Amino acid sequence: MKPISIDRVNGLAGALFIAFGIFFAIQSLGLKMGTAFRMGPGYAPLIMAGMLIVLGLVIIAQATRVKGEPFGPIAWRGMALILPAPIFFGLTVRGLGFVLAVFFTSLIASFASARMRPAMALVLSAGITVFSVAVFSYALGLPFQRFGPWLPF
Repeated sequence: MKPISIDRVNGLAGALFIAFGIFFAIQSLGLKMGTAFRMGPGYAPLIMAGMLIVLGLVIIAQATRVKGEPFGPIAWRGMALILPAPIFFGLTVRGLGFVLAVFFTSLIASFASARMRPAMALVLSAGITVFSVAVFSYALGLPFQRFGPWLPF
């Protein structure tokens, strides 16, 4: 019988998924569950935790069968621009308003690609902003300020 070899990267990822799933499952057990038709505050976290555990098991099973690809260079530019973008949005959406917060968040995130040019980033950010306002403000009718109190107009 051949010994089982496991891809370390995928094995570690699967183990992390399982660990987080178990952690959140334990946390959700202290909340009221309810039923599928009348969900309590602990129902969705428990389901998501179960999905994390199952996904982790699938990843570990795959790690025993398929050799993973080696890591390439780390995309520092992407991490430096993609990760802070939602933080920027959260910190500025009330002060700048939804329109400018979405525009600047999109602008920041768009420069994660080295191929992005400033003119294209502006067009992309404007398009995302128009689409977001149309969907969230007009189509869904969500109550938020389009322009916030930090603006002079």
